[in-house]
Amino acid sequence: MSEPVSALDGAACEGFARVAEQGPRGMITLRGDLASVAVKNAATGVAGVDFPGQRECHVVGERGLAWMSPDELMVMLPHAEVPAAVATMTGALSGEHSLVADVSDARALFRIEGPGAREVLAKLAPVDLSPAAFAPGMIRRTRLAQVPAAFWMAGAETFELVCFRSVAQYVFDLLKGAAAPGGEVGYF
Repeated sequence: MSEPVSALDGAACEGFARVAEQGPRGMITLRGDLASVAVKNAATGVAGVDFPGQRECHVVGERGLAWMSPDELMVMLPHAEVPAAVATMTGALSGEHSLVADVSDARALFRIEGPGAREVLAKLAPVDLSPAAFAPGMIRRTRLAQVPAAFWMAGAETFELVCFRSVAQYVFDLLKGAAAPGGEVGYF
């Protein structure tokens, strides 16, 4: 098996927030009835984290579950574990109306961190990112300028953002521009 290659080879920039591509992470799309015990058990069994509620993302290290829509989760885990996890979940969901798909190589992952991280994303996404409206553990699927993306708060000053690999350079350039030194608005 070949080694996974990140979209931008770990590209990073420093401004009033740090932006860095995170390299390969395993990502599995799981679609089904999120109220189903079988779906919940399949997801939590491979991810090892609590099942998320609506617009929540539970991540510990490289493992996580993100609510993506009323019938969709993103399961995150170390890249090398994806084939076994897909097989395990597919087996566990046999007979259940569901879809399990490895999307790891179709995605790029970025980390935005520092006191200005919230402001960087607020410049690009039509989301209320005030501390009262968006806190650690929350996720939003939205647009980042012209492309679809999802991001969640991993900590008080840290966001992780996932987008399609095909637009990784565009997204990195957007984030880099939004985080450029001297571009602070100071709203938050």
